[in-house]
Order: sequence, then structure tokens, then C-alpha cells
Amino acid sequence: MMPEQRSTARPLVDEQATTPAVFETISDAQAFDRLEVNGWDDLVRAMRRPSPFMLHAWLSLWLKIEGKDARPAVQVAFRGDRLVAALPFVVQRRFGVKVGELMGGSCSPLGDLLMADGEPDETGHALLARARDGEQQFVDIFGLPGESRLSALLPAAELQLIRRVDAPVLDLSEGWADVYKAKTSSKTRNLHRRRRRQLSELGDLEVSVARTADDLDAAITDCFRLHERRWAGRPDGSNFGTPDGQIFHRAAIRALAASDVPRIVMLKLDGRAIAFHYYLAFCNRMYVHRLAFDPDLGRYSPGLVNTLDAIEAAADEGLTFVEYLGGAERYKADLSDGRDPLYQGIGMIGSPVGKLGAMTHVGVIEARKRMRDSKALRSFYFERLAPAHRAVARLRSKRSHRTDPS
Repeated sequence: MMPEQRSTARPLVDEQATTPAVFETISDAQAFDRLEVNGWDDLVRAMRRPSPFMLHAWLSLWLKIEGKDARPAVQVAFRGDRLVAALPFVVQRRFGVKVGELMGGSCSPLGDLLMADGEPDETGHALLARARDGEQQFVDIFGLPGESRLSALLPAAELQLIRRVDAPVLDLSEGWADVYKAKTSSKTRNLHRRRRRQLSELGDLEVSVARTADDLDAAITDCFRLHERRWAGRPDGSNFGTPDGQIFHRAAIRALAASDVPRIVMLKLDGRAIAFHYYLAFCNRMYVHRLAFDPDLGRYSPGLVNTLDAIEAAADEGLTFVEYLGGAERYKADLSDGRDPLYQGIGMIGSPVGKLGAMTHVGVIEARKRMRDSKALRSFYFERLAPAHRAVARLRSKRSHRTDPS
């Protein structure tokens, strides 16, 4: 079914296209749902750096669960019945300021302007021009790839890019055995074997890979438990431990399982989960999403052992590239070919209030970066404030239980 209320704007005709482009603004979740049949996921596969977090099922569930307070402002272009470009914006209020974001927010790294292969830049410019006329007063886009279409089509003065995530990457095309040997020393490999042996001496050690909807649904319950134990009293910037976040991820893995995208690699000791590695397999790539381990066993490095198992499992099924999508922790740096950073884009100012909001937001980001780079401040934030973090987490949990209609 074609979306309703098509724009009356004059169609754009490109020399490469025989059918003129017709533009529309999608402003509700029901209209967004209808875009699935028009080829949304084909646009995702055509991305320069394909992101499974831009898949229609992922975004649709985020909009209904995590993004309940966001208003869709998705700009799309059609040629006939075929969707050829999309800018998946939503608008949310922050301290009274209307802020435009890519749908999925921080849950959807590598988000970008989506365009079909061969679609001219003029179509992207038209979508951006329509977005400028929207209600947002500035945009805040987290997780942009370094060579994003969005930043390439916007004037440099219109979008300030701030490097936020190192995002190491690893080429697996030579096979895991050869890559692992090339990236590690014999001393490091001996340490890894010793850690696995030490764990196996504590009981029966087992590695499992969940791929079906039912197996994933069972495994993610253990993931939530381990994540809570790992991050208890420590600041966790993800949504994985929140009530809505858990509802979202449980629904998302079940929905994406139909396309064989989610994986949960679990390390168990005597049948009890002690580490997990949750990733998405898409376009021959492994996208690391969440991982955690039992802190009581931290001296045996179960998280590292489980990560090695996960990368091996990915290579065994034919995935040829790893997107870590996180910081440059030691184990990632050792098992990577370099970094392909993610950025936060702030700009497209639409009003004086938006300019002030954007400037304030940039200042907060820079302050956080300085804190992250300071060992003393990091120690204070992660260790000294741990009791306060635990108290806030307990308060949020109680509020969630009080407001849960079930």
C-alpha cells in the first residue's frame, strides 16, 4: 500500500531516472510501518557502511517502545512505488527545545541518510531541504559514520562533527585462525588458553550460539541478568538495563530473527551463564552490540574468552568483517586493523533558541570528553559515585514497577 497524503511539491526529474521523484513527510508510526513493503531495507543494504540498526523492524519497534515521546518527521522520496531515499528523523523536546534526531537515537549507530544505488545527490539535497523546514530547532545526530552521506551533502558550516566513538574494525576475510595468529603473540595466546583452562577447572564449560527466535528469547534473559551484575553501581550509557530497553531488545531480536540477523554467544559454567556476546550479522559483517560477564569471575577474563568465541563463530558462518562500534579497549585494539570513528553531528540551526541549545549541548559534550580523558575524574565518576548510581538505579526500578500496568 502506498503511503497517503503525498506532497504536492513539484517532482524532481533526474537524467538517470525515467520516473520523477515524489516526496513525502511521514509523521506517524502507522505510516512508517507501511514503508517496509516499499523497500526500506534495500536502502539500508545500499548504505556505504550498512547498519542493521537502520533496518525497518529495529526502527519501528524503537519508535513504539523507546521513542514513545518522539514525533516522526521522516522525509522520503519515491519513484513510482519504489522507495529511493529516506531521512529517518524524529523530533523530541529537551528542556523546552525541539531537537531533531535520527530515529533510534543512540540505539542506532551508523545511522545516515539512506539512498538507493544510483540515486542522484539532488534527491538527498531535496530531503535535507524539506527537513530544514521541519519543526526542530537544531539537530543532534549520534553515531554518524566518518563518510556519511548526510554530512557530505550538508555544508560544513551547517553541521559540526564531534568525534565520539573510536569504533575499531577487524578484517576477517583471511579466516579466524590466521587473523588470530597474526594479531596476537604466542604469549597472549597462551594467556587466553590458560584463562579458558582455569574456567574449565571450575566446572563444565560450554559455548552456545542462539540464532532462532525461541533460543534468542531464552538467552536474552541471561543477558539482562549478567548486564545488571556487570554494571551494578556503575554508569551505563546504554538502554539495555532499563525496563523499556529490555522490552525493546526482547521484541527486536524476535523480529530480526526472521531475517537471521541476531546472535547471542553465551559462555556457561555448569549450565549457568557467565558471559554473553550479543551481535548482529548483516551484509557479511559482525556488529558488536552488547556484552557482559559475571564480575565474580573477572580474574579469569570470561568476557574476553567469550569474545574470542563470538568472533570465531562469526568467521565460521562466513562473516568477513567486525564492527566493534565501541571504544578502543585493550582487547579491541589488539584484535583490530584500526579505527573507523563515529561522530556526533550538531547543527541545522532553525532558530535563536536552537542556536543557544546547540551551543550548550556542544559545551556539555566537550566537558564530558575532558572528564573521560582525566583518570582522576573517571575514577571519581565510576568509583566514588557508585553508591549514588546504585541508589538512582533502585529508585528508577521502583518507579518502573509502580507504573507498570501488568
